[in-house]
Amino acid sequence: MAFGFGSKSNSDSSPSPSSSNANVLTAVLSNPVMNEKKQATVNTYDIEAGDIEVYDINSVEEKKIDDTFANDRSRLKQGLNQRHLQMLALVGVFGTGLFLSSGGTLALAGPAGMFLAYCIVAFIVGLNQIAIAEVACLLPVSSATVRHLEMFVDPALGFAYGWISVWSAIMPGEISAAAVIVSYWTDISQAVWISIIIVLIIASNAFSIRVYGEIEFVFAIIKMSLIVGLIILSIVITSGGGPDHQKIGFKYWHAPSGPFNEYLTTGSLGRFAAFWKCLSGVVYAFGGTQAVPALAAEIKYPRRTIFRACKRIFYRVSILMCTTVFCLTLIISSKNPKIANSSGNAKSSPFVVAINVAGIKVLPHIINAAVLTSAFSAGNLALVHGSRTLFALAVKGQAPKIFLKTNKRGLPIWGLAFVALFMPLAYMNVSKGAANVFNWFQNLSSANLLVGWVFISLNHIRMSQAMKAQGYTRDQLPQKFGFGVQAAWISGVASFVILLTSGFSNFVHHKFAIASFFSAYFIFPLTGGLYVFWKFYKKTKWWDPKEIDLATLFRDVEENPEPEWEKKTGWDWLSMLWS
Repeated sequence: MAFGFGSKSNSDSSPSPSSSNANVLTAVLSNPVMNEKKQATVNTYDIEAGDIEVYDINSVEEKKIDDTFANDRSRLKQGLNQRHLQMLALVGVFGTGLFLSSGGTLALAGPAGMFLAYCIVAFIVGLNQIAIAEVACLLPVSSATVRHLEMFVDPALGFAYGWISVWSAIMPGEISAAAVIVSYWTDISQAVWISIIIVLIIASNAFSIRVYGEIEFVFAIIKMSLIVGLIILSIVITSGGGPDHQKIGFKYWHAPSGPFNEYLTTGSLGRFAAFWKCLSGVVYAFGGTQAVPALAAEIKYPRRTIFRACKRIFYRVSILMCTTVFCLTLIISSKNPKIANSSGNAKSSPFVVAINVAGIKVLPHIINAAVLTSAFSAGNLALVHGSRTLFALAVKGQAPKIFLKTNKRGLPIWGLAFVALFMPLAYMNVSKGAANVFNWFQNLSSANLLVGWVFISLNHIRMSQAMKAQGYTRDQLPQKFGFGVQAAWISGVASFVILLTSGFSNFVHHKFAIASFFSAYFIFPLTGGLYVFWKFYKKTKWWDPKEIDLATLFRDVEENPEPEWEKKTGWDWLSMLWS
């Protein structure tokens, strides 16, 4: 056991004659982030009895671990398991961005341009998941990216991104979208449906994280069934199995529609501009991929569960999303005027338009119902993430301590209340410009997502730099991928380039529009302003790689081992569809 020494005063005893000459023994410990081995440089002097007290140095190390993980592990409940986590990720990804907004993307870029854009973003998202998985397995805490920035980069950057995430969560874009979706069936005021949706979202978060997980698990099953059904239906339609028995094949990839559409100008440059313009819109379709690591503190065996979930997101999302989009490009023309301008409900959904063109009845209502559950799930997820982000900020004193308070079921009750307080902003949708409001929220969300992806990559890069500076190897990580370092760099650079160029149309051919420019670039002054404010207010430091406290994290890995996954049997292989 390691010990340290310090002076001990005793007011009840008389001073020793030689006390003026007595020196206090001191121990100077080496920085624990530099080396797991604790060394001491000791100066010996003539010491009188009673001058020394002994304390256990290991208790200091344990306190560091407590400071890092204590609030997450003591206040939040680990109510989620592998099954919930896998489906939560799919719920967050396959939403209104795919089912509704994809029509505008197809009209803008054409079938080949749209398919290429989805494939590229899916690849970026997959690499980003690799980066966040490795970092989150080392530091599995609530609102992962926010806390990772504080640990590996700069507390001020964690503050900035944390409050940006809260801002994103309180923008009720999906609630507005859900109300518009309901308008497919009824002319009742959207204000009524917004009120009902708000009440249902709050109710689903009022019990426990497990209840929320079960609700979203059911919605995810519905959504996955819809996606599989749409893929099969698309194959049937394009093969001539519809009521009109017309074989489509790759008809819409050829003239007059063509594989690529033009934007702003003609020729190759116009086709490239159309493709590049749709990239930022496609980002919105992948908005829920960060759901898994953000709930790390509420997962049983978080290190192994997060790793497996992120790994499966890579191929599940990539394959399902790209396959669905490819099938869509086969059954509807990019020149169809009904998909160009979104109404916000199934009327403008490219899948519904294609089904109506094929002469199939009833299915549009089923699709609209499934899309409604998608919008509800996304709104539900925003409330969960917003409250957990406030919790994470409060852990580090970057938000009021009241947001640390949880009820007996482990819910951050005041964080939930704060985010819910802003839900009535959705009533802005009760206007003639409902579709414009939906698009405005979408554009703002896309910018926030890209900033998050950049920061995820930055966290991994900084973790790798710190490991190299302090002598740790990648083999010491609790979980790792073979190309994690390269994945972080590629996804980070690609995300930043898309973010930087997302509003390029405002600078071409006098196409400047204040709403478009604001949506694309307001995130830069917002992030910079928050960062500078906290930087000067708290005098925070951009961590040197040698100063990052990796020793505490690796020590926690050793002290909290997790069991290996059991070998799969016959039923377990089938359960991979949902777990």
